[in-house]
Amino acid sequence: MDPGTALELVKHGVTLLFLDVPQYTLVAVGTQMFSVGPTFKGIKMIPPGIHFVYYSSSSRDGKEFSPIIGFFIDAGPSEVIVRKWDQQDERLIKLSEEEEERYSQAVKNLEFDRQLGPYNLSHYEDWKRLSNFITKSVIERLEPIGGEITVECENEIVRNTTKMPMEEALDKQLKVGNSATSVGKSRRKGCYYTSIPHVVKCKGISGQELTSLNLDKTHLLETLLTKDYGDSEDLLLGELQFAFIAFLMGQSLEAFLQWKSLVSLLFGCTEAPFRTRTHLFTKFIKVIYNQLKYGLQKDHMDETGSALLDDSWLSADSFLHHLCKDFFSSLLDGSVVDGDLLNWTRKFKELLERNLGWEFQQGSAVDGIYFEENDEYAPVVEMLDDEAQVV
Repeated sequence: MDPGTALELVKHGVTLLFLDVPQYTLVAVGTQMFSVGPTFKGIKMIPPGIHFVYYSSSSRDGKEFSPIIGFFIDAGPSEVIVRKWDQQDERLIKLSEEEEERYSQAVKNLEFDRQLGPYNLSHYEDWKRLSNFITKSVIERLEPIGGEITVECENEIVRNTTKMPMEEALDKQLKVGNSATSVGKSRRKGCYYTSIPHVVKCKGISGQELTSLNLDKTHLLETLLTKDYGDSEDLLLGELQFAFIAFLMGQSLEAFLQWKSLVSLLFGCTEAPFRTRTHLFTKFIKVIYNQLKYGLQKDHMDETGSALLDDSWLSADSFLHHLCKDFFSSLLDGSVVDGDLLNWTRKFKELLERNLGWEFQQGSAVDGIYFEENDEYAPVVEMLDDEAQVV
């Protein structure tokens, strides 16, 4: 890059100024991570817009790391975001408005330029594909009080949640609730995710109608879009992306559970992809395709320090495999399917087959259904009028 272009990017890009961060701390923005050296003061040349900033403090020898703390930002051109390291809490904190303005002006005068690491623009397209539906309103709607997303705050949130064996392993992997600071932080509320019912319950309808509502989530999807998303499909997709980023990069178990709920809701729809929400499902398949395409690349996982998208999480008997198997069966065998939706579904299926070795041969409708033990998404058999009905 020639000096003139670089200077323009420095002046018009977003700057993260992080003061007094200890050496070996991992600091990241989006898909890029930095290991703090003795002169590190932040990151420059970041494109304006939505970003996820996250960090993990280190032991003195740089071999052990604390749980990640992350937060979303929506920064404008030439904006400077200033944080200072709090030695006692081992986290970045905001400064007073007066101090922030003073440091911001120093950044704009290029006083810290040599101590700022450059944002690698070649990785920006990856980030945009992961976050293109996240807006300022999505962040304000979902972020926790104070903005910080960390597994250390999730003790109470996930403690009473029914988890499959894979999720129990994640719980242990993330070391929830081991430190003294976790006890105090756990009292803080997590993100304000939309509540997604696992089972539809309606009074005054027949068992057959209740069964239909639970086997095809289209009615539930329409209800949630109207009630919780103001009929905005993009707002729902923004929450899906928010949760995935908080899970993959922020190592939030709460975020994984929300991502799973939204994915299960959408893949559980039979009528919507064909009739009422074809465009939504085309966008959804593109979103999850880009999420898994990025997450399954080993170099990306190593770069972010995340090992969450491993074989145990995406095993052939996982919830996602069985949801995809049923979805692919209904969509790819359909007589009338939207061309864009069909093309993206085929691409997504090929990605799973190529990267995970998954197979999607279809048996009978009953033979093809499998649910993990304790899976809260499995149908429930209830006796209605002396007949067993799946609800």
